[in-house]
Amino acid sequence: MSTNTSNFQAHINGQPATLSELIPLAFAGFAHFTAMQVRSRKVKGMDLHLDRLRKASMAFFGIALPDDQLKLYIKTAIDEGPEDQSLTVTVFSHYGEFTAASMNTEPAVLVRTGAPSNGPEGPLRLSVVKHERALASIKHVGEAGKTYYLHKAIRDGFDDAAFVDRHGRLSEATIWNLVFWDGEAVIWPQATMLQGTMMSIIQRQLDRLGIPQRHEKITIERLQELSGAAVMNSWTPGIAVTAIATTAFEDTAFAEATPFISLLHKAYQAEPNSVL
Repeated sequence: MSTNTSNFQAHINGQPATLSELIPLAFAGFAHFTAMQVRSRKVKGMDLHLDRLRKASMAFFGIALPDDQLKLYIKTAIDEGPEDQSLTVTVFSHYGEFTAASMNTEPAVLVRTGAPSNGPEGPLRLSVVKHERALASIKHVGEAGKTYYLHKAIRDGFDDAAFVDRHGRLSEATIWNLVFWDGEAVIWPQATMLQGTMMSIIQRQLDRLGIPQRHEKITIERLQELSGAAVMNSWTPGIAVTAIATTAFEDTAFAEATPFISLLHKAYQAEPNSVL
């Protein structure tokens, strides 16, 4: 099946990227990024994306670009593309990796766009693997484990994989945040993980809607007490999870919990579009 590349663009520091600029990035592993969905040339949660990029740049490079500069780069890519698209902002150093030269130096910004996505339709069945991502609080490139465990889950008869840490706590899934439902409250895993921008959007909108939320330690054994589960990321505020399994023969099954999924989508719709 051919791929429609008409939606794909790449800009570096607000200008169309050249081949010579992109070649060094092909295998670059020291960079951080944020991903978003653009609809009608509008984005939700821009403040969260900018906050993520700012904090990660300080951690990686010791210098963060001004928010207004990043917003200009993002707006340029949005304005030059279709109304609906996927957009990824990657912050990197021209000095590359494995060198001290990338310390305390102003980073560069790659903005690339592609076809819009709403994620898989679901529901999903997740396998469970023992895994803790390095620098889990930063959304960074070079994480082969995510794809490795996705592939392994599919070979084992699942749709994707969830991670459990050394303390037996479920933390996140390959490219997803996990979220649970007990029939009355939304429950977020208490573990080291990436605070997703979609997760933050849902949390603040659930607060405004008056929906109770809690952060709790979620173990495999604890799953039997819950009545719903979902995953979310920049594609979608919620896809139902109907099984979380340690093996193909031992799993915790959930109903699709349609009211729970509808609540997550309602919270997302309540988030206003950001002004660029």
